[in-house]
Amino acid sequence: MADIARIIEVVEPEVKALGFELVRVILFGKSEVGDEEHTLQIMAERPETGQLVLEDCAALSHRISDRIDALEEQGEVLIDEAYRLEVSSPGIDRPLTRLGDYARWAGHEAKVQLVNPVDGNRRSLQGDLVGTEGETIVLDDKKSGRVSFTLADVHSAKLVLTDRLIAATRPLDTEGAEEIFEEQED
Repeated sequence: MADIARIIEVVEPEVKALGFELVRVILFGKSEVGDEEHTLQIMAERPETGQLVLEDCAALSHRISDRIDALEEQGEVLIDEAYRLEVSSPGIDRPLTRLGDYARWAGHEAKVQLVNPVDGNRRSLQGDLVGTEGETIVLDDKKSGRVSFTLADVHSAKLVLTDRLIAATRPLDTEGAEEIFEEQED
């Protein structure tokens, strides 16, 4: 199995070199039957917009691919199995992977799966993010009320797509989107 920590060590400087922030790195998929490749998914964002446009994804994909190829030429194989590289923006209903995400998106609804239960036996939470208090995440769960947990307790978390979230999400630059380009026939 691949060492995700090592992959992050390799990928993060490439992400930062383009002025982006790394959101998540995961490797998923099964190759037990031999017909499905693994996918190395890299999510990144521009700090000022929280998004990437297609050209950003392409540039980052090429940069990461070139870096992984260079390491392989030097004898370091990061992923033994066949895989495909997927570079994307986190999207509107984005995963929450960093402590700062919980503060940044305070006031918005999130679904959180915990490693260890809170409030007796609750591992699945859904409610409005209150924010952070030091290293502690605070959420107003719809069933349990206000609960607190640490980032280490989070198995997975993401924002819930709501009208409030859509309204708060900054749109991409749409300048020129309405222009029509026609190809000239020779």
